[in-house]
Amino acid sequence: MKKMMKMLVFLLMTALIMVGCSSNEESSTNEDGSYEVVMAYMNFTNVNDIELVQEEMNKISKEKINATVKLVPISAGAWQEQSNLLLTGSEKLDLILSSSFYGYNTNAIKGQYLPLDDLLESHGQGILEVMPEHILEGNRVDGNIYGIPSVRDWGANYGIAMRKDIIDKYNIDLTQIKEWKDLEKVFAIVKENEPTMTPLVNTGLSPVEMLMGGKFDQIGDYLGVMRFDDPGKVVNLFEQPDYVENVELVRDWYQKGYILKDAATSTEASVNIVAAGKGFGYFNNLKPGYDVQESIIAGTEMVVLEFTEPFTFTSASTGFNLSISKNTRNKEKTMEFLNLLYTDADVMNLLANGIEGKHYVENDEGTIEMPEGVTESNYVFNAWMLGNNALTDPWVGNPANYWEIMSEFNESAIISPAFGFTFNPDPVKTEIAAATNVLNEYRRGVESGTLDPDKSLPDFNEKLKAAGLDKIMAEKQKQFDEWESNK
Repeated sequence: MKKMMKMLVFLLMTALIMVGCSSNEESSTNEDGSYEVVMAYMNFTNVNDIELVQEEMNKISKEKINATVKLVPISAGAWQEQSNLLLTGSEKLDLILSSSFYGYNTNAIKGQYLPLDDLLESHGQGILEVMPEHILEGNRVDGNIYGIPSVRDWGANYGIAMRKDIIDKYNIDLTQIKEWKDLEKVFAIVKENEPTMTPLVNTGLSPVEMLMGGKFDQIGDYLGVMRFDDPGKVVNLFEQPDYVENVELVRDWYQKGYILKDAATSTEASVNIVAAGKGFGYFNNLKPGYDVQESIIAGTEMVVLEFTEPFTFTSASTGFNLSISKNTRNKEKTMEFLNLLYTDADVMNLLANGIEGKHYVENDEGTIEMPEGVTESNYVFNAWMLGNNALTDPWVGNPANYWEIMSEFNESAIISPAFGFTFNPDPVKTEIAAATNVLNEYRRGVESGTLDPDKSLPDFNEKLKAAGLDKIMAEKQKQFDEWESNK
């Protein structure tokens, strides 16, 4: 009887295992035997026609690598929560947008992404041919590559985008604007003559962060940074004299009504505030064609002033990548599809621009534009986050050789002294959690001018130190010194 019971239990367990395997295989494989790659990414725009685009992409990928893709766009506002659920759950997931702004290092260390070195050699040779070695190498965490950066603007300079119609209306002479503080003259004119329009409407990126652009490398989280003019030394950004000076300047602008009153709490994109007619301009990190890009989104022509040279930080490597999830059921086929995104112009143009004739047409200048009679596309993609954008056709307003210009821009960028250094937060994760809470409590208020720096800045620094900032900085310095000595 006992033998019979043991045999029944064995047969039952075997059946359950077979069912589980069958279920996994069904969810991973299409009816024709091709593998389905599930790709999750952040989305900001209208992609109502995504299934049509996906279908066209799949015609190509199925023929070339016997795989299809299921595109899973997730709204930017829900990204943090939804991506965490995907990464910590057991649901099938092959490719996912990864970013140093959303825990790339931590997720890699936790094993939520697969190491890609061997897969690149075996199934991603096209990626190795396209990607500059230093950009790919800058993505290493504990010696392994866990994400493939998008081909985009790897350099960044800093400046302001402004409504050209307002500049023209009041005959504002931009040749007199030589540095950031000169913008006060422009803000004063806008404030006086356009009372319903806020001169500076930065929301996500704080004005102070932009004013400090190119002066330091944030080393991932701002909790101990490295200055370009003092390389090798980790310092507290929030005590630097030029940081304090810029905080005071922004506070003065805020009190004069030049800055959005709810800048510290608003979740609306700066460009959308301009598009709604409620804002004049905003600071940002720039790139070639930024004026064209923002003009399209804002629905009005934007003019850009640059105040710095371009710089390249480790975030050029770690900022926006595609990583292979630990939940993939065919890592080789997933890498083959990832390789397509860096080598196949037809696939990338579909992903980036949609279907030719429906979402765009090519013009005589060698650029693309919306088809005649179409005023709003049902497929607008944030292509810069994913894949090899240098394979895509530039939109009208940009020169046909846009990607050549972008390449020159990237090559001209000044490289951070901390480029390629990736901080492992594990030894001080408790302190980082506490200090991050302090950042969330104070930073946007301080850097938007909302809070009085005479009181808030000392409180900010005091609470950071109480949370363990000095310990975090010491650990960063130790890891950096070790990394530097092993280069």
